[in-house]
Amino acid sequence: MKHNFGAGPCILPQEVFKQAAQAVLDFNDGLSILEISHRTTEFEAVVAEADKLVKELLNVPSGYSVLFLQGGASLQFAMVPMNLLGDGQTASYLDTGVWATKALKEAKFIGNVNVVASSKDANYTFIPKDFEIPADSAYFHYTSNNTIYGTELFEVPKTDIPVVCDMSSDIMSRVIDVSKFDLIYAGAQKNVGPAGLTIAIVKNEVLGKIDRKIPSMLNYQSHIDNDSMYNTPPVFSIYVALLNLRWLKSKGGVAEIEKENKQKAEALYREIDRNSLFKGTCAVEDRSRMNICFVMENPELEKPFLKYAEEQGIVGIKGHRSVGGFRASMYNALPITSVHALIDAMQSFEEKQAKAN
Repeated sequence: MKHNFGAGPCILPQEVFKQAAQAVLDFNDGLSILEISHRTTEFEAVVAEADKLVKELLNVPSGYSVLFLQGGASLQFAMVPMNLLGDGQTASYLDTGVWATKALKEAKFIGNVNVVASSKDANYTFIPKDFEIPADSAYFHYTSNNTIYGTELFEVPKTDIPVVCDMSSDIMSRVIDVSKFDLIYAGAQKNVGPAGLTIAIVKNEVLGKIDRKIPSMLNYQSHIDNDSMYNTPPVFSIYVALLNLRWLKSKGGVAEIEKENKQKAEALYREIDRNSLFKGTCAVEDRSRMNICFVMENPELEKPFLKYAEEQGIVGIKGHRSVGGFRASMYNALPITSVHALIDAMQSFEEKQAKAN
């Protein structure tokens, strides 16, 4: 058995894989999901149900549109300022990691950017606190979970200006108040579905306030007006996301999966803090539930432990090159039994080292 802690594209429920595989062979009366037209009533029903489930699971208020887009969060880095940052205006960004840095880099091509705070000097090991967001900012942007560094913001920074959030790696993992946001975007390949799909949740009234001419494909309104089918959408990715959203609903929804995610994270952090061979890499109060980063007290033991873990069927825990060590990504579909398997490997490796010394 493999225990998949990969950061993304990541683990999905086995029942979703089986249903998706069947649909590849036969989705509708002998036709594969890969070959049906996106203009058929059958696929329109897929999009409609996926839209309904996103709104239901996240309790999205009226006045918001759910969009199924392409290009990943990386395209959203440019779409957000293109649609929300007017000429002469300044957008405020919180810099908490690589993806936040890439987002503000793209915004600088469109207009002025103000970095309200950054933890770069500390290799992004904490979330900046007590920063001020200028009241004349066009919008405030932050990344809720930092996959590379293992930090997460659980509280929405307080401000009266529009709030934009990149929730690529923690959307659907915990309860959020969508009404506190004007635009949420997320690459699907963590908790929602396979790579190739991006979800955006847009407060309708935040759009149409700038004079800039926006290319149709980069204009949120184009996608709203065409029910996410301005062009051919990522049909298979949307369908698999629908299956995954159904699975999440059957589990009891976001509130129930949040309880499981807390249990998984608490169990692994408890072992990291107890085990004499390991230590966490970021501030305790900012620890992510989705991406748990840790290193060895003795760096020379990292390769031996990685090899040992792989022998136990544990895959995907090698840390990002900018942090090193290990990263256990624990998205919704990862069962707690896999977390216990990793904990057991950490404990048995500790025992082996104690005997060797």
